[in-house]
Amino acid sequence: MFKKDVYGNSLFIKSWLIKIIALLTHRRYTKINKLQIEGTHWLNQLPDKKVLIISNHQTYFADAIAIIHVINAALNGRENNIDNIKYAWKLKLNLYYIAAIETMKDGLIPKILSHTGSILVKRTWREKGKKIERQVDLKNIDDIKTAIDDGWVITFPQGTTKPFAPIRKGTAHIIQKNDPVVVPIIIDGFRSAFDKSGLRLKKRGINLKLKIKEPIKFNLKKESIESITTKIKDLIEQ
Repeated sequence: MFKKDVYGNSLFIKSWLIKIIALLTHRRYTKINKLQIEGTHWLNQLPDKKVLIISNHQTYFADAIAIIHVINAALNGRENNIDNIKYAWKLKLNLYYIAAIETMKDGLIPKILSHTGSILVKRTWREKGKKIERQVDLKNIDDIKTAIDDGWVITFPQGTTKPFAPIRKGTAHIIQKNDPVVVPIIIDGFRSAFDKSGLRLKKRGINLKLKIKEPIKFNLKKESIESITTKIKDLIEQ
């Protein structure tokens, strides 16, 4: 009950928040809209730490929540399905995700979700819908390294829900600095099923798709930031 994560947050509170969110959202992915999953066998071959999961992005929260469902289900022996919610009682608690501060501070529900493993970062290119130019916050870099050294980190390299948006070089810097195993994930259908936030249903009966691709390790002696960024674009098919 008194254990804490690497940031000093209560694992007891984190665990129960994830359980509650899993229970509240499970039906969205199994009944209202059907989540079709491929490639969960790759997750069971990963180390417990130093893993970076990269994915394209269609809503603020629905796709991230789906990925967390799938990871925990796979690690509890579910192959390409999340049908039995019992996996939520044995969670991977050293699982984190990178999210923009302004997104996670915008409303009560995002603030609650921020306690489930978010690594809050300041965008360097946009704030409150306006383009900006800001230096990378060194604390953000240290926080991400801390999380990768402790477990798995989910990130969305485009930094936006717009389709085929450019890949931000920040993810390449994370890879170059931390040398993690990189797991690409492709998602689809979330933009049709949910609103932009991913908190409200927009349409029922949508076939949601989530494909886990073969993990890779970059040869950092041969790869530049630019070449890593290009490969990320191909890996998440954007």
